[in-house]
Amino acid sequence: MTTKATKATQTPKDPVDAITAQWAEVRPDLDTAPMAVFGRVYRIARAMGDRIEKAYGRFGISRGEFDVLATLRRSGEPYTLSPRQLSATLMLTTGGMTGRLDKLERAGLLSRSPDPHDRRGLRVTLSERGLAIVDEAVAAGLEIQHEALAGLGDEQVEQLQGLLRQLLAGSTRP
Repeated sequence: MTTKATKATQTPKDPVDAITAQWAEVRPDLDTAPMAVFGRVYRIARAMGDRIEKAYGRFGISRGEFDVLATLRRSGEPYTLSPRQLSATLMLTTGGMTGRLDKLERAGLLSRSPDPHDRRGLRVTLSERGLAIVDEAVAAGLEIQHEALAGLGDEQVEQLQGLLRQLLAGSTRP
């Protein structure tokens, strides 16, 4: 059986350890365990976001543009949603969504057309080129994520997913 002390020696120290050690020196009354967790979550998210943004850049799209294309792709054939549905899914303002749609339409990755059921509405549809790009980009992003998790076993990945799911559920409550 592995003890906490043994586990700690197996994992190299990181910058978050240095920060929490400094706080322990100057404020030994504080429990810095949450700082250690969220400091690492933040650093991982930032590093992975940068790596994935770079991967998507190879396809001529940003992460935000990928999100639009991926949302259309996940919706299934005919890969069509209203701008309002896209905005709600991506938690974007209509102005922010319009800017992304304009750029993606100019690039030929999607098209906008009148909604046949609502004269005032629009439908956004993924183009064949957009479909090809989002399929390649999602595979490239997942490859980076798989590489990042390669040091963990399948059971550890499942455990991490569960713990993060619980943490997310608890952090989204008012």
